[in-house]
Amino acid sequence: MKADEMWKVSTGKGVKVAVVDTGVNPDTPSLKGQVLVGEVSKAVGYKATEDYLGHGTSMAELIAGTGAGDGLKGLAPEAKIVPYRIALRGLNSETEKKKAPEPAAVIRAVADTDIKIISMSFGIDVDFPEMREAVEYARSKGKLMIASTGNKAEEKNFIGYPAAYPYVVGVAASDESGKVGKFSEHGNYVDLAAPGLGVPTWCDETFQSYCVGVGTSMATAITSASAALIWSAHPDWTANQVLASLIETAGRDWAKDDPSTYLGYGLIRPRKVLEDSNFNPGAAGTDPLAKENARGVTGVATNNSPSPSASTSSQPPKDTSGGQTSAAGSSSDSSDDNTTMWVALGAAAAVLVIGGGAFAVVRSRRGA
Repeated sequence: MKADEMWKVSTGKGVKVAVVDTGVNPDTPSLKGQVLVGEVSKAVGYKATEDYLGHGTSMAELIAGTGAGDGLKGLAPEAKIVPYRIALRGLNSETEKKKAPEPAAVIRAVADTDIKIISMSFGIDVDFPEMREAVEYARSKGKLMIASTGNKAEEKNFIGYPAAYPYVVGVAASDESGKVGKFSEHGNYVDLAAPGLGVPTWCDETFQSYCVGVGTSMATAITSASAALIWSAHPDWTANQVLASLIETAGRDWAKDDPSTYLGYGLIRPRKVLEDSNFNPGAAGTDPLAKENARGVTGVATNNSPSPSASTSSQPPKDTSGGQTSAAGSSSDSSDDNTTMWVALGAAAAVLVIGGGAFAVVRSRRGA
């Protein structure tokens, strides 16, 4: 991605991102001053700054971490985070689950603010009418909604919501070469792909060390950060135009009008937008996913789940503490030999890796 070059043009300044997740700890070294606690809607802000899993804080750092205190440096280090906590798997207390706000209520509350991007690194295989309506409401308010497609492709490739809703950008996970992760859910609701393998995140809710993980959660956060970079550089653009620019510049070796079931329109490359000061994003009111949104997704989700799940695959913890890491790049292939090596190199070396590879993938056409 060459983040060091992008940061000469944009760092995400002036853009607010809502992280709807397990909560966000605003006191990690990398997030101090980055979390707008006072802007959390009181009606749905229950314990928004208490992260019960470490997941939401990790996503926030991938987006807007400053890298302070040997912490994670996000792709949009001057963007700001507004946190929201919902009941994802991992919240074991039934009392807490009952008190946690519903995702639909959170999305509606965010829609009524000046937050531009709603980042949702979670999914469930049920289509709730109230959630669909909330998404439509947020779209009408000009919000850009980005969600993970899910990590169960090797077990059951279900349709994941909210990624599958119209007007939500579904993000799959790829490695640094552009190959889709085997776990990454696929279907005609996959719109874009982003790095999601070998990405550093907090090991757990104790916030003592970073581990290496994989998941469409990370890909979603990095896509949200990419959108923040572009919107910061072009504050007059609409959500449609920001998304259109990501689609237009995405890395792919197939026709743009024939998106992949696994990688959608391709791997995000925000640098291609930022390096062209005269980039044309198309008409402000034109939906770049109009065809997909009109057609909808294939298949029907019928089984109920007790609560949505964070879209991060679990792996044995691999402690990568001891040096500043960067969300902008990881050359890790999740092997023991490589996962700590790129961390030790530091951000300057790491940011150059992701996004430069070819798309050596087995892909499926979406079809009509």
